[in-house]
Amino acid sequence: MTRTSEALPPNILKTKQHFEILDGLRGIAAIAVVLFHFMEMAITDYSKNFIGHGFLAVDFFFCLSGFVIGYAYDDRIAKMGILEFFKSRIIRLHPLVISGSVLGVLAFLFDPYGGHPELYSAGKTALIFVTSVLMIPYPVVTERSFNLFNINAPAWSLFWEYVANIFYALFLYRIGRNLLWILTLLSAALMCYVAWHSGNLMGGWGKTTFWDGCVRISFSFSAGLLIYRSNWIIRNKLGFAGIGILLFLAFVMPFSKWNWITEPLVVLIYFPLLIALGAGAQLSSGLKKFCEFAGKISYPLYMTHYVAIWIFLNYYTTHKVSTSELALIVITGTILLIGLSWLVMVFYDIPVRRYLTGKRKLPLSTGNN
Repeated sequence: MTRTSEALPPNILKTKQHFEILDGLRGIAAIAVVLFHFMEMAITDYSKNFIGHGFLAVDFFFCLSGFVIGYAYDDRIAKMGILEFFKSRIIRLHPLVISGSVLGVLAFLFDPYGGHPELYSAGKTALIFVTSVLMIPYPVVTERSFNLFNINAPAWSLFWEYVANIFYALFLYRIGRNLLWILTLLSAALMCYVAWHSGNLMGGWGKTTFWDGCVRISFSFSAGLLIYRSNWIIRNKLGFAGIGILLFLAFVMPFSKWNWITEPLVVLIYFPLLIALGAGAQLSSGLKKFCEFAGKISYPLYMTHYVAIWIFLNYYTTHKVSTSELALIVITGTILLIGLSWLVMVFYDIPVRRYLTGKRKLPLSTGNN
């Protein structure tokens, strides 16, 4: 029996118009993560770290992801089908998972300032790389604090992003707002418990705090989806600069014994509010290109920057670095990493995604069943 499959309708695969201010905010959050990771390697006392709450950018990403996924797919996932939805997400996310793993294993093996790759056999190193590419948590590297993904630490949040996307396709897109409200409130209660139990919301990236990541994305992704479905878009005149400053303030919020209260308040109330404001603000023409650029490089920056962080840590621990030198390294390193992320985006990520999307739109060849 012979069967021919037609290409998907163009309107099903077409990307919707972006919320440009939200794209810009995503870029600010990605830069905050880079600064935070540099600084936490040098200053282990987070109360003395000027951006000690930079890790909350991940919760902002999760909430923004729920909003964007709802906006992009709620009205078409039933038509495109779950399989095509998964293809869309893999094409969008996974090329940079692979590049981050490649850069990470190269840094692991050839760090000029230290590291101990000799402690791991060729087989184990290969397994570390393969599990990173396949997004399978494998926390085995002791000197890297048992990160879920030893050679590309930020991938832990991508793991939970994948889980959220699967849960969305199988369940969340079908449910009404009342049930979504219940799920959001339950996950909010769990988040408050985690914050109280741990003293903060920093967990999810390592072996001992694995399930904290589940709690963090459960609330924030659901909240973002709820914002979209409830049309909580607040018209305002703050613009990108005003909302961007408000977002950055969350990351430089003082780190204290009250984190178990302040951090949940930021994640439960402040971030959803900023997304509602960002979706409703007007973007001045002068900042449009900046927001577009910031949004485009945010994910490549997030998934490639850690190649420099372990190298920086080994350099910092083997050299006497003054405060002024530290500032120079962090500023220069962040700029260079933005440049690297742009190169990875232009010469790898975009061409690969364009190729995969093009192959996907072609009619499937006739074959025998």
